[in-house]
Amino acid sequence: MLFKYKGVDKTGKSAKGTISANTIEEAKQKLRAQSIYYESLAPTQKLSMEAFSKRQMPGPLLSNFARELSSYLKSGMTALTAIKLLENQHRDEKRYSDFLDAIKTMIEEGQSLYKALAGQKIYTMPDFFLQSINVAGQSGKMVEVLINMGNFFSAQSKIKKQVGNAMAYPIFIFVVAIGMSGFLITFVVPKITGIFKDTGQELPPITQFVLGASDFLIAHYLAILIGFTTLIISFKIAYSKSIAFRKGVDNIMLKLPIMGTLIQNYELGRFSYILSLMLDSGVSYAQAVQLASTTFNNRALKERFDNAAQKVLEGNKLSSALQLSKGAELKRNFMQALALGEESSEVASILGNISLLYQEENEDRLKLMLSLLEPFMMLFIGLIVGVIVAAMLLPIFSMSLGPQT
Repeated sequence: MLFKYKGVDKTGKSAKGTISANTIEEAKQKLRAQSIYYESLAPTQKLSMEAFSKRQMPGPLLSNFARELSSYLKSGMTALTAIKLLENQHRDEKRYSDFLDAIKTMIEEGQSLYKALAGQKIYTMPDFFLQSINVAGQSGKMVEVLINMGNFFSAQSKIKKQVGNAMAYPIFIFVVAIGMSGFLITFVVPKITGIFKDTGQELPPITQFVLGASDFLIAHYLAILIGFTTLIISFKIAYSKSIAFRKGVDNIMLKLPIMGTLIQNYELGRFSYILSLMLDSGVSYAQAVQLASTTFNNRALKERFDNAAQKVLEGNKLSSALQLSKGAELKRNFMQALALGEESSEVASILGNISLLYQEENEDRLKLMLSLLEPFMMLFIGLIVGVIVAAMLLPIFSMSLGPQT
């Protein structure tokens, strides 16, 4: 959703434009993070080609950009020279080349790297990344911040890739099992059991059940396929468009026995790392909390941290604000570590360690879950095949064991 705003920036100059956000509260947070004091803020139905063409910059690409740029700046190059060199190296990558060209043009016009990145129309970039670049440009820590950001996005991409690779085999087995079962029930079982129907013999209950399933699939396969596809599409649309629906689903996900812990470890670990990274980069605590809160994908956790971030802006501690706010239950060791960090003024160091702890814990849990998932999938396939084979063989045993004349 687009929101139209009008106000002044931190230098006192007038500022107006549009900002993308899911809710008006999120739009307010984004404006405050950009140090824009709005006089008016309202949703707009304005459509633009930018909204259709601009997309999120992929994590691996953002990591490469930060790492390559940091290496050139570290060698003593200016930002403009480094961007020109990057553009020359990636001229075959059309969209990325256009992105670098847009940055180069704005820097040549006298704008800072932060304003160039925020003003380009090719990619959407995370707010915490842009604000870190902004603070780094003012504090002279650009190289350090870019290296840390590059490492962060690289680690996030690596985690996603590991999970994807680990899930590939179980998903393949599941798809093969469903496809094989559907083929046997639809085409093989009816032909074999049809022989016994002609003899007038009463079929065993398990055979009748499999035949009933076969008849149902043959008669309604198209409706089942359409219904299943419609259900998935409807769920995705509701999840992306309805905040209440997404919050409800995310709340349920957090309460699942194993998955809930994995999700919360990942979300809190990422928040902890980003907050520690921004504090080390020189961002103020209140602003760092506000920007780090935008990294949550889980709506239930995001809402609780957004509410707490507002109280931090008013001068409260984050640990106290989280305890007072309602919402998804947070891990006890995270709350204790955060409170300890705020008491000892070592938030960045302690949360950095917490993020590593959660990452290692998730890796161990994922390995355990996947090691149990593979034999479970094999048992699942064996059960399905066993039922189908039993349904075909029991009538034969019944005939062979029947009364002799």
